[in-house]
Amino acid sequence: MDIVVTQKNLNKALAACSRVSTSRGGLPVLNNILLRTTGKQLLVAATNLEIASVSKIGAKIDKQGDITVPAKLITEFISNLPDENITLSTKGSILHIECAGYSSVINGIDAEEFPELPTIDEKTSIQYKISTPEYKKSMEQVIFACSHDTSRPVLTGVYWHSHEGSLFIAGTDGYRLSEKKLIETTSELVAVVPSSTLQETLRLLGDDIDEVDILFDETQVRFRIGQAEVTSRLIDGKYPDYRQLIPAKSEIATTLSTSEISRTTKIASLFTRDSGGSITMVADEEKGEILIKSITSEVGENTSTIITEVKGSGQISLNSRYLQEVLSVVDSDKISLAFSGAIAPIVIRPETKEQNYLHIIMPLKS
Repeated sequence: MDIVVTQKNLNKALAACSRVSTSRGGLPVLNNILLRTTGKQLLVAATNLEIASVSKIGAKIDKQGDITVPAKLITEFISNLPDENITLSTKGSILHIECAGYSSVINGIDAEEFPELPTIDEKTSIQYKISTPEYKKSMEQVIFACSHDTSRPVLTGVYWHSHEGSLFIAGTDGYRLSEKKLIETTSELVAVVPSSTLQETLRLLGDDIDEVDILFDETQVRFRIGQAEVTSRLIDGKYPDYRQLIPAKSEIATTLSTSEISRTTKIASLFTRDSGGSITMVADEEKGEILIKSITSEVGENTSTIITEVKGSGQISLNSRYLQEVLSVVDSDKISLAFSGAIAPIVIRPETKEQNYLHIIMPLKS
């Protein structure tokens, strides 16, 4: 291989791929990044056998070839070079790098040992296009609700599925649930995408990316983001029928300022930091107010009052962290809260024209 690329393009491609490489797979080559010429481009790729990240950049190619080199070393080295042209050449399993007075030699591993990169048949796959702002906002509104408990792998992913002519995503850890309606669709889809894969796609989004192309087959999903692609295995298993958890109606309902409920929740949580984070929300229809209360014998107690129109009276105990996290991703000035006493879940929705997002938090035992 004998090629010339720009430092800016190579640095961007290496940064996108290096996070996927791993030294935990038992194969030394998985700790490496693949560099391979394809036509007039340089392919930069890494995989941990669950996720594969691929970027293609323009290159002046004098001689075709490929090699794999340690991901951390090549990424950090290239990132510190000046913004000039870089010459890459190989002799056997050794990579020579030259750039504006800098010269380096890196020992690599033959590219033949690198795992085959996954492919998806575009003709038979289910495909979607989602604008970058909508994709970013939607993923952030759902991913945080996913479980980190690997004993139930299906809950560590985001559930992508079609329902009544729309594409939805959902995430739950058994204590809370986020659901977001993405786009209208005529396709039929049921798939669970690892939340780690979606986090990786969010890191690739830049101001120059207008939309995200998504392709599903029976076992894989591919996200195409500009010149980068992330391909991942889907999580096996049946996702729980979460819609049965969504209350059809509620006895108590109110609309609050997002910033005001967020502030009062944060203040209340200060008093419950060492006692599980339990706060109590009290709705009083007659007085027209919502109280946020927290009490711990070691620290003290706090009560905040929000004057607002309330339908129904009652109270519910919640994990303050769960409430704070959903309030941080709501994209509206006002939210609606609805619940039916101490043992039913609370339903949180942004007050927007399009009712396309909801979040449920299960109550704590009083």
